[in-house]
Amino acid sequence: MGAARRPVLGLDIGGTKLAVGVVTPEGAVSGFLVEPTRREDGYEVILGRLFALGRRAVAAAREEGVLAPGEDVAAVGISCGGPLDAARGMLLSPIHLPGWDSVPVVDLASAEFGLPAALENDATAAAYGEYRFGAGRGTNTMVYLTVSTGVGGGAVINGRLHRGAAGNGGEYGHISVRPGGRPGFGHRAGTLEAYASGTAIAERATEAVAALAGTGRSSVLSALEVIRAEDVSAAARAGDEVAREVWDETVELLADAVTDLVNILEPDLVVLGGGVTRAGALLLDPLREQVLAQAMPPAAAAVRIELAQLGDTVGVVGAGAIAFDAADRSAPTLTDLHV
Repeated sequence: MGAARRPVLGLDIGGTKLAVGVVTPEGAVSGFLVEPTRREDGYEVILGRLFALGRRAVAAAREEGVLAPGEDVAAVGISCGGPLDAARGMLLSPIHLPGWDSVPVVDLASAEFGLPAALENDATAAAYGEYRFGAGRGTNTMVYLTVSTGVGGGAVINGRLHRGAAGNGGEYGHISVRPGGRPGFGHRAGTLEAYASGTAIAERATEAVAALAGTGRSSVLSALEVIRAEDVSAAARAGDEVAREVWDETVELLADAVTDLVNILEPDLVVLGGGVTRAGALLLDPLREQVLAQAMPPAAAAVRIELAQLGDTVGVVGAGAIAFDAADRSAPTLTDLHV
């Protein structure tokens, strides 16, 4: 079996959790393991735990028959938030990992496993995973947005993963939706992330509840000590007026950003993933209606808008998709074999 046809190992480095798994050529995940990142440990300790988790995942894949006894994976893919330099395989002070400055994570992984390794931005890798193994299978141009603690994304354009000139393209959370509006990360106020991320939804709902004093209005959210985005969507679904106002604004601004992406890239498909999308039809139905009404023809007639399919394994599957490319690049050619 050629290197590109063997399963690969996907490693996903998050600010709160590490996730690993062996990804098959069909996109299935074996030996899926998750544990807390514990950022205070520092990158050397954390990477040591990550690599140990990876070895456990490979052992589990052998026990499950995904790998033959003694067989190894073909390559290692690493998914992590940026900024990073994928070409050099280096993390450049990721926002969610303080102190991880110029960490040569690809070299460290290659040395640890003795295999080809590759690095990709987490949202870009997730986009690639959905394109190859999830909702985007069979499409040509696909846009992916993850709407979670923050907002990010990636795109596959004419069958090729779009990385941008510096390798960190797909920062859709920085699209301006309310110029001069709510402050967010970075240098601009009024960005999509400042309104539609799970963090922002919770903050806006908390502010809306605080503003009820003396108005005679009420909300079920007032009884909560800490309001989360999922509380807002649940209350909105139940008909709570305040929650509905926050939710409707969220959908409106997210639809504005998606409309811009549809008009610019004219994709076959827009895929929405991340924790906020667990609201399901409460998010997807009105967003789809608004985008299709606002987008320019013929893009509006051509695009589909769907929820992501890979769920909690998307980071690992995305890293695996990157690893398959690394395995392909490292496979010997006919010239190498002197055939």
